[in-house]
Amino acid sequence: MSRIAARFRKLEAEGRKAFVAYVMAGDPDAATATEIVRGLPSAGVDVIELGIPFTDPMADGPTIQLAGQRALEGGMTLSATLDTVRALRRDDDETPVVLMGYYNPIYSRGVDRFLAEAVEAGVDGLIVVDLPPEEDEELCLPALAKDIDFIRLATPTTDRARLPVVLRNTSGFVYYVSITGITGAGEASAAKVAPEVARIKEGTALPVIVGFGIKTPEAARDIAAVADGCVVGSAIVDRIGRGDSVEDVLSYVRSLADGAHSA
Repeated sequence: MSRIAARFRKLEAEGRKAFVAYVMAGDPDAATATEIVRGLPSAGVDVIELGIPFTDPMADGPTIQLAGQRALEGGMTLSATLDTVRALRRDDDETPVVLMGYYNPIYSRGVDRFLAEAVEAGVDGLIVVDLPPEEDEELCLPALAKDIDFIRLATPTTDRARLPVVLRNTSGFVYYVSITGITGAGEASAAKVAPEVARIKEGTALPVIVGFGIKTPEAARDIAAVADGCVVGSAIVDRIGRGDSVEDVLSYVRSLADGAHSA
């Protein structure tokens, strides 16, 4: 059983919702980012999403764009991103890690080489936002063959005709984007999210995790209550970007996790 499946099974047995945290590898620098990542599990994070810095992050808002720029200017690379995962795995062999980013760095490295290195490092899943289901042969199917989950995004504009295509080779969990547009925009509404989660669940037995627009413990609780859990990214990255200490960042993460777990 994969780490992702095992984590969701454990949460279900405990009657708890999942809290997923996103941070950018190498932000604000490699050492600090690694310290934050290693501290996330003890702050209550059930699944870690680790961003791969990229020069043209078209789906991301200013907060995550700036995080990627800081990381790249500090010399962060795909290899160093995998080193961050390896650092976590020295102490933690249970918390799932999902790499989130764009296809170009993976393509440049070579799919076979990347997947072999990702497996060795301890990566459990991938979210690659610019590879649609029509391109599953590029990375999705090779990743699944290596037992790396390939997680798809569904959005408010994913209609009933498109949804089965999105879900076809999805594994691990489904990431529902609660707001149209870029990351960090707007605020999620549980009332609007609930029927969309129900619609997705009609087509899959996978957990549905909701992200975008969650900034407070109360919002984490409310969104997790109508889904299988929630994701917070930009709000955490914003704290890192403004120079909060590692301890303060992790304290904020803990408050969000407590909110989600109270749903």
